[in-house]
Formats: sequence, structure tokens, C-alpha cells
Amino acid sequence: MELIRSVVLSGMMGSGKTTVGRRLAERLRVEFVDVDAQIEAAVGCTIAEYWRREGEEAFREAERSASREFLLGPPRVIALGGGAVVDRQTRHLAAGRSLLVTLRAGIETLASRLSNDTNRPKIAVRSGDLPGRVAQLMADRAAAYAECHLSIGTDDLSVDDVVDRICLLIDRDPLLVPLGERSYAIDIGADCAPRLTDALRAIKPTSLVIVSDSNVKRAQRAGIALATRAVDVPVVEVTLAAGEEHKSLASVAAIWDAALGANVDRKSVVVAFGGGVVGDLAGFAASTLLRGVRCVQVPTSLLAMVDSSVGGKTGFDHPVGKNLVGAFHHPSAVVIDLEYLKTLPARERIAGLAEVVKVALVLDAQLFEMLEKKAERVAAGGETTLLEPIVRRAVSAKIGVVRDDEREQGVRGLLNFGHTVGHALEAYGGYTRYKHGEAVAIGMVAEMAAAVRLGLAPKSLVEQTRTVLERCGLPTHVEPKELRAAWAFVSSDKKRDGATLNLPIVGAVGEGRIERIEMNRFRDALL
Repeated sequence: MELIRSVVLSGMMGSGKTTVGRRLAERLRVEFVDVDAQIEAAVGCTIAEYWRREGEEAFREAERSASREFLLGPPRVIALGGGAVVDRQTRHLAAGRSLLVTLRAGIETLASRLSNDTNRPKIAVRSGDLPGRVAQLMADRAAAYAECHLSIGTDDLSVDDVVDRICLLIDRDPLLVPLGERSYAIDIGADCAPRLTDALRAIKPTSLVIVSDSNVKRAQRAGIALATRAVDVPVVEVTLAAGEEHKSLASVAAIWDAALGANVDRKSVVVAFGGGVVGDLAGFAASTLLRGVRCVQVPTSLLAMVDSSVGGKTGFDHPVGKNLVGAFHHPSAVVIDLEYLKTLPARERIAGLAEVVKVALVLDAQLFEMLEKKAERVAAGGETTLLEPIVRRAVSAKIGVVRDDEREQGVRGLLNFGHTVGHALEAYGGYTRYKHGEAVAIGMVAEMAAAVRLGLAPKSLVEQTRTVLERCGLPTHVEPKELRAAWAFVSSDKKRDGATLNLPIVGAVGEGRIERIEMNRFRDALL
């Protein structure tokens, strides 16, 4: 087994990080690093002595520096100190660059292991009730420890059992959306039905509500059955009419009616098995059923894989505009199976590339460069080995934005690039003229051209963007009269703030920013 990125072990002191880490490194034939031991070697004394002499703040700075050094290095197994991931920068670096594993143990187990250990200053600084102190530390750190790719209880497992579970994680190589105790993993690969089964089993549902649309059900009936049959709980299936024009309250009500008719409870799980429309509708239904049940996203379109399945946005359209009613409701897991793209119509697959181009333009210059080199081959489809690193990079970029701005109060607004005009075109066309990605592609070029006229972006970017989009097979032009007619829908855009609009602007590839622009100025520049 080749280690592509480091495995980082976190958790309370006494949970077994050093013992497991050494065994795992032996199995993988890579270097093992104990960060606490490295700090002791650097300062020339024990952690407890350094803590007493220099204080906690100095120790934490040394810990932060040492952790960063090893996290930025080559793949290895790293055991962090018990409090290292409480530091946000360390935690996010570990979660983004490595596979972060939290080892857990019961309070009594930890207290027993730590009772004679004098090198644990966070425990030793207070005398008296050791189990109580352990319990308090565990509670204080619960949210930080929950931000991990895998959490393993070690009380009843051998060291080799723990190592086996970590090796399975290495094979999966999932991404992580780090949101404290609401964190969730994203699996990306091909033929992922077993991973979906495992994800569903892990969250222990009492029943499943499987939501798809007529197109997905026809193409993926066998995959749906294969992935869910092994979970062995009651299943209710909901098949919606396909198409953005059916992204309505009536479709949400159909999910509610089927679920409540099957007598679901609060431990039931809604599984969104489809494209962006299905994911948004099923996610919103889950957010409201019994005041909130869990949801698992299984995107079957490229657009849903790189965008709508990640980040927790759910909702439906209103006659006034697109996605105007909804809620933030993060899934418990996301399973991206690239095999589903093989049955996707070419137009749907190509439309999804618009969201990849968008992410690249506002966040990731290297992703844009990948698209410039491979646009035609990616648009042609059929090569999952070519598409997987592009999907993984696009999803990773979005994760960073969601992590830092979950509720879209700031930087997450960058992901709306092209959507102000795009959503207006969709709504004006009755959600049948354009696919979402097609409208966004046109919107990106139109908004970028308007930004140039406003003196906010360089002219060269317009042609560079147009070229990549067209090489992907996406439209980039709209007739002025259609754009003028669609403008009415911009007034109901969610990004509007009174008479101004919070508009994403691309100043250079990979460098997006938000500008507050008067609606009238934007209209004049656009039209």
C-alpha cells in the first residue's frame, strides 16, 4: 500500500496514538513522527518541564510550529499531542493535507492509563478527580476531535485492529468537510456502491427514504438497489419528475408525504440519489421532516458532484426566481461515484463543467490550467482516471470556502460567480431553455465583461474564460434582447442588498473577490 498523504493521529493523551502510530508506520514502511517527542528533543527537557518553565502559551507555539513542519513534509505517520488540534490552523492543515484520525477511549480507560504519568501537564495542573478532569478535557475538545476523516474507539480493539481500520481509510482516501461535530467525509472514486453501504451502516438509520428522479431511476435502478439493500432497514422510494422546472414545493411535498406515510422517525435517513435538483429537494425535505433528519448525498451528475452535493445548501425554486426558498442542512456523508457519469447524457455532463471552471476562476489557478490542457478530453467523457483529479481538486477548493464561511456571509459568495446572470436566464427561460451549467457559463462571460466595463477586471480574462468554456463545449453568448428581458429576475437575486449587489469579480485567474456594486451601475455595464 502506497501512502499518498500523511496519516495524522489525534485524540486524548492515553488514547494510543504513539503505539498505533508506530505499528501503522511499520505496516506502511514509512517514517513515524511523535510531535511531542520531537519538541522534547528540540527544547532539551520533558513537555512537563518546558510547560512549567515557559508556560502553556510558549508550549502551544512550539507545538504549532513543529506540527506545521511535519504536516507540510512528505507522507508519513504523525502522532500529534492531545491538544494540538484545538488550534484551528493546525487542525485545518492536518484535515486538508492528510488523513486525520481521532483515537478515542473511555474516561475510565484514559484515567487508568494516565494515573501514573507525570508528563501530562494538562492533567497534572489540577489535582484531585482525575476521571473528572479527563471528562472535562474531552468535552472541551469534542468539536475539535470530531473534525476528522475517521474516529476509532480503541477500548475494545487490538492495536492491529485499529491499524486495519486506518488502512481501509487510506484505500478510500476521502475528503473532509470540517464543521466540528457536524463534519462529514466525501468519498470520490469509481464503483463506490460498497462505500455508500458502509456510510449508511455507519450512521445507523432506522429506515431509508431514497429520493431520485425518473431519469436516474431508469438508468441507475440496479445501483440504487445494490447500495441500499445490504443496509437491511425498511426503505421507501420516492421518484420525482425530472428537470429544473419540477424543482418546486410540490416535489418537496411528495417527499414529505411518502416519508410520513411510511412512518419515518428522527433516526431515518434521506438519501438523495440524483443530480443537483434531486439533491437540493431531498436535502430540504430532510431539513424539515420531523424538524430535521439526516441526509446522505449521492450525486449522479457532474454538476452535483463538484458543487451542489457539498456545502449544505438546499431548497427549491419560486416563480419569482431560482433557489429563493431553502435552508442550510449539511449531509452526514457524500459519496461521489464517477461511474454514474457514464450513463449521463453528454449535454448534462458538459453542463457540469461550468461549475468546475467557476471554481477554478475564483479560487484555483492550477485547476484552471488543468482545464486549459484537458478541456476537450474531459468534455468527451468516459475517462474517470482523467476526471477524478479534477473533481477532487474542485471539491477540495469548495470545502475550504465552506469551512471558512458556512453561511455565505463573506468568501463563500465567490461561488456565485456567473450565477446572478445565470439564474436570471434560467428563470426567464422557464428552467427549460438552459441547463444550469449552460446558463452559468453564459453568466460568467457576461458578468466578467461587465466588470471590465466597470474597470474592475482586465479585458484579457474575458477571452481566456470564453476560450476554455467553449473548448468544454459550453455556450458563452446570449442575445442582448434576451439578457435585457431576463434582467427583471436579477431584482429578486439573493445576493441583492437593497439597491446594491454583492457581485463576485475575478481580477486574475484563481483570484476572486466580492464587490458591492449599485444595481443600476451593474445593469448599465451588463446591458
